[in-house]
Amino acid sequence: MTVHHPQTPQFFLTSPSSCPYLPGRAERKVFTHLVGERAPGLLDLLSQGGFRRSQNIAYRPACEHCRACVSVRIVADEFSPGKSMKRVLAKNRDLVGRMSSPSPSSEQYALFRRYIDHRHAHGGMAEMSVLDYAMMVEDSQVDTRLIEYRRRGPDSAFSAASDGDLVAVALSDVMADGMSMVYSFFDPFEDERSLGTYMILDHIERTRKLGLNYLYLGYWVDGSKKMAYKIRFQPQEHLTPNGWERYEG
Repeated sequence: MTVHHPQTPQFFLTSPSSCPYLPGRAERKVFTHLVGERAPGLLDLLSQGGFRRSQNIAYRPACEHCRACVSVRIVADEFSPGKSMKRVLAKNRDLVGRMSSPSPSSEQYALFRRYIDHRHAHGGMAEMSVLDYAMMVEDSQVDTRLIEYRRRGPDSAFSAASDGDLVAVALSDVMADGMSMVYSFFDPFEDERSLGTYMILDHIERTRKLGLNYLYLGYWVDGSKKMAYKIRFQPQEHLTPNGWERYEG
């Protein structure tokens, strides 16, 4: 049976659930499906309005009494790392990042499991099976890339054959005006590397090399320690009721 999807996307609203960022608050989301040939263009349009992608769903917060979640994007071609970020880049010179089509592996899942168990054991992804992980990576109808970060081998400048252990992974979308970091994880026992910061810095450079303007980082939540790191990457723009505006802070 052929399923015909309407030309105008249909939007749905979730039931209230506990907010993962601000204690004592409830969250709701508005979402739509990203399907068919129109999915990439629809994602471009919705991203301008603060939506994020999860598999074939585009969503954004729609909380009744809270506006703490703010969409953030880094202005890639104006960004310049400060001293602390340069130290992070220096610490990770021994890593090589390779971008490819989104293909899951048992090695990735083992790293993902280690990351979740150590950092987010009580979070919403704690029960994800290897099949759930594979769907997260593969279930996309837009231009999605997987970037693996490995220890550099003696011949890594010429071939991936000598690349070493996997230490971090990023799942990212390439859109008309920028890249969007959908999800990333890393070895939780490599704290001194600051791998979360490193992957953002690497994505800013990749965005520039693709000739795109912005790196979309998802939501900054004022008052949430989990999201405070996003403010460090400036210049950046926040989505306000008046559109995208330069953040001054």
